Amino acid sequence: KLDWYIIRKFLMTFFIAIALLSVIIVIFDVSEKIDDFVRKEAPIRSIIFDYYLNFIPYYMNMFSALFVFISVIFFTSKLAGNSEIIAILASGVSFRRLMWPYFLSATVIFAISFFLGSTVIPKSTAKMLEFQNVYIDKFKVDQANDLMMEVDPGVVMGIESFNRRSNRGYRFFLERYEDKQLVSRLIADRIHYEDNNRWVVEDYVKRDFDGMRETLTRGTRLDTLINVEPEEFFITSQESAQMTNRELRTYLRKQSERGVGNIQAFETELHKRYASPIAAFIMTLIGVSLSSRKGRGGMGLNLGIGIALSAIYILFSTVSSSFAVSGTMSPFMAVWLPNFIFLAIGVFLYTRTPK
Repeated sequence: KLDWYIIRKFLMTFFIAIALLSVIIVIFDVSEKIDDFVRKEAPIRSIIFDYYLNFIPYYMNMFSALFVFISVIFFTSKLAGNSEIIAILASGVSFRRLMWPYFLSATVIFAISFFLGSTVIPKSTAKMLEFQNVYIDKFKVDQANDLMMEVDPGVVMGIESFNRRSNRGYRFFLERYEDKQLVSRLIADRIHYEDNNRWVVEDYVKRDFDGMRETLTRGTRLDTLINVEPEEFFITSQESAQMTNRELRTYLRKQSERGVGNIQAFETELHKRYASPIAAFIMTLIGVSLSSRKGRGGMGLNLGIGIALSAIYILFSTVSSSFAVSGTMSPFMAVWLPNFIFLAIGVFLYTRTPK
């Protein structure tokens, strides 16, 4: 009975807190972006179905650890204030046993958050980002410059500039290496993408090397297969949120093989998919340890401490993530460091809590 009582209180408070705070977040977001909606004549249907119906799950999942913390602080302080925890402990239930239903509830939230964040929300985020790109703040570009990557083992491609709209690139080269020795080099003034990795090279010069001998070939048009598509030139860090976990891992593996830099944002996003749901357990531990004791300050003091710790956690996570993107810190450490530190705080509070 006690387990189901606490689980029901926990989950009910959690989902009510999500609903209430989501309404507040939407109200503030509407007030901030209403000018953009009016100026760019965004349709009401698109605002509701393409933006806000995808906006709400995205931010709900992002701040799920915060909702867990506030929920635990709120209803546990109420239990303590009504002397219910004193009665539970007096009945012979240990404090450690009392934590079981809390962590079972956190496991339910973890499973929901991880499933939504890894498979469902990325797909809905794609619609939200597309809406933002059209009606709020355009972040997609049509011109990419100074491109260089390894498209296949031993094959390096470079393009000085490429235009998405025309599918044309300028000042192109393709080099092939065997045992770290250059065996051929193709350069061209222009290159055009057809489909299915088929590219057309225009006004080209090809040099083939065989020891000390060199064969020179010139032409106006050459069809060739290159294992890359134009969309890969234009993937930005904002688009990491619309990839599923499998797509993120595939993208990171492919870009690492090609020697492409600036993938820290994608590595950070992948680590966040695991670190954020696990934060539910850490926040539960801290929340119960803080609010299970009946004190003169009542619920208000516990809520104040809880909100302050939540704000510190979010600030810490944001700052450390920026270190990963800038290359100052590895993505793993940047994402997981707040969890490690707050886990230590939770264990310390748990050991100091009267049992």
